[in-house]
Amino acid sequence: MKPKLFFPCLFLLLTITVRSQVVISGTVSDYYSKAPLTAVTIQTVQGRHTISDSLGHYSIYVGRNDSVWFSYLNKQTQKYPSDTITHPQNFDIALYVDAKWLPEVKVQTRDYRFDSVTNREAYVKAFNYRKPGIRFSQSSPSAQSYVPGSVTAALDLDEIINAFRFRRNKQMLSFQQRLLQDEQDKYIDHRYTKYLVKRLTKLDSTELNSFMDFYRPSYEELQLMNDLELGYYIEQCYKNYMFLKRGRRTDFIN
Repeated sequence: MKPKLFFPCLFLLLTITVRSQVVISGTVSDYYSKAPLTAVTIQTVQGRHTISDSLGHYSIYVGRNDSVWFSYLNKQTQKYPSDTITHPQNFDIALYVDAKWLPEVKVQTRDYRFDSVTNREAYVKAFNYRKPGIRFSQSSPSAQSYVPGSVTAALDLDEIINAFRFRRNKQMLSFQQRLLQDEQDKYIDHRYTKYLVKRLTKLDSTELNSFMDFYRPSYEELQLMNDLELGYYIEQCYKNYMFLKRGRRTDFIN
């Protein structure tokens, strides 16, 4: 093929490919509680699949002649042909979830809450640090000028002095951020443990570390999951891990 014809043909081919697909997105929630469902598997007949995020959101490419369906706790919905979906950018699904379907998860760990409280007590000044500025303090009036029920507003001199201690303020803010990050990391480690992941995935120590690092949930995501939902999240991540290991195509575009 001549070079002059190659690029126009390539552009035409890409245009046809893009137009033959549609992005279907929306939110998956519990039918009764209306709570978002995490790690729901969304699949197409052509082999694409993704999972919903911590807010229940999902997004997946679907061919014009393809169909999509949802799977949760080994329960599947009907298949929805893409050309019958009227609003593909707002295709919300509500699933019925029975608590007895959820996997049982029991984890024995150290007392995270006690450690967290102890740490906050030890570094209370750093945790409570706030950027200094001009603030007013309230003081009682003198006996000579006393008026029942009155208070006197005065400038907080300590705050004014601290406002000009730039190096100290920068160090305190940096230390506070490190403490908060450390607290969040410990919260994740407290719930997302090797014992739990190994029990649900049966991975050996080498693969286990790689798996846990790759699928480690964020602090914000983990706060939205109870223990049962976390167990199911790990199971769905393991399924995706095996898909990737076999070289199957997987789309994470949430």
